[in-house]
Amino acid sequence: MRLFAAVWPDHAVLEGVAAFQRPDLPGGRWTTADQWHVTLRFLGEVAEADLAEVVDAMATVAARHRPLTAVRGPVTGRFQERILHVPVAGLDDLAADVIAATATMGDAPPEDRAFQGHLTLARVRPRQARLSPPALPPSVVGRPLAGSWTVRELTLVASDRRPGGSAYSVIDRAPLGSGDAPGDVPGGGSGDVPGGASGDASG
Repeated sequence: MRLFAAVWPDHAVLEGVAAFQRPDLPGGRWTTADQWHVTLRFLGEVAEADLAEVVDAMATVAARHRPLTAVRGPVTGRFQERILHVPVAGLDDLAADVIAATATMGDAPPEDRAFQGHLTLARVRPRQARLSPPALPPSVVGRPLAGSWTVRELTLVASDRRPGGSAYSVIDRAPLGSGDAPGDVPGGGSGDVPGGASGDASG
């Protein structure tokens, strides 16, 4: 099964993102609320026999970290011309710990580039991204979209590829503990997290 480690925003954050204005995107598509998560690490294919090892690693990482505040925004950005996103700060230490603890697991080695926490808002097909004018209109980039929430658990998510996009299901939850690693950011809110989602396997 294809797995990734992620955290999910609470309902207040989801409502804020849902209020974002969405013009038509020829050759692209907007993501939906059940797809809004922050991927900490994409593991790729993991054999059923190795699943318990991944679950144990996630639980160990979660126990080392206190609940922390993820900070969204302050404005939207883009990755090249293909992906519109809103940055999410405050998760770097948690992501680094997840990456280190699962480095030998899955068939997708950890990427060399620095972790960039984000929620994906829209995607454009590669061919459309090369056209002029750009498929992502300038009006959607750099728009205010600030907020924060308290992260209280890590989730291990399975991604099932389907014709209309990947379907997500949370297969394990690891609550953050009292921790021996620093992780608090002042402020933030709390709330429930989705139990599953559908969409693309990154975000």
